[in-house]
Amino acid sequence: MKSGLLFQFILVSVTVFCHGNDQFFNDDANLILPGSYNIPWMAGVEDFRTLSLLTFPGAHDSMALYGGPEAEHQAWSLKDQLRAGIRFLDLKVFGLGNTLYVMHGVMYQHSTLRDVIDTVQAFLSEFKTEAVLIRVQPESFEKKTVNEMVQSLIGNDQNVWVNTAMPNMGQVRGKIVFLQKSTFTLGIPLIDTDGKHYNEVSDVKNKDKMISKQLNQATEACGGDNAILTDSTGTGFGTFWGMFLTPKRVAEKVNPWLNQYLRQFYPNQPRPCFGIIAMDFPGIDLIQTVINLNYW
Repeated sequence: MKSGLLFQFILVSVTVFCHGNDQFFNDDANLILPGSYNIPWMAGVEDFRTLSLLTFPGAHDSMALYGGPEAEHQAWSLKDQLRAGIRFLDLKVFGLGNTLYVMHGVMYQHSTLRDVIDTVQAFLSEFKTEAVLIRVQPESFEKKTVNEMVQSLIGNDQNVWVNTAMPNMGQVRGKIVFLQKSTFTLGIPLIDTDGKHYNEVSDVKNKDKMISKQLNQATEACGGDNAILTDSTGTGFGTFWGMFLTPKRVAEKVNPWLNQYLRQFYPNQPRPCFGIIAMDFPGIDLIQTVINLNYW
């Protein structure tokens, strides 16, 4: 009996030792970084490299921290996302009066776009080698006015990139880089690899196959005049078979798979570009896997 219990203890200990420290998925609001963690990872990217040849870890629905299981997509605050290595922010905003409120559907996310910009610029003033890409998605009825409101908000700030031309890393260090799509027209043109119903998940294995296909498309499109975005996220909400698959449950299964999928390219010389990979509830190990695709 004792030997059997000892065997089980050893088995559990080995399992925890091998897998327990891997952080591909995270739903803990408290960010704990190792002492050796390299926050300003873009310092290792050469100035001449254009942004369209880089792979960025991104946060899908970056400010969606409130609203319950179907609405929440992230656990860390914006400040902690940036410190963990996230360099792409996905923001949905609603214009009311003179203020742009950050939303997720009808849920106010306790922040304004001004708050977001202030937080990002404070981070960039501390880590001047970095750049942060921001996509703004207007959710107000008067979507065209959002352009004017954002332009009024940033004024002539030289630390915000609103040009359509694709910059290199040296041109945007210490800057916010806006990405334009649809009715938002400030910044670099953005195209995405997401197909119809990309975020509907009833079977996680099918979602893995879809992400693989999207990332192949992203690699083919890298290096051009557009930023490329792939969302690795999804929800079963609205489907019959996946009705219990919240964004968190999907990320819990997809993130470890995504980490393994990306690491298979590490032996490649050079490693492929995948553009922006937007994730729900990423852990620091998954973020590092994405970052390390930029080095060889």
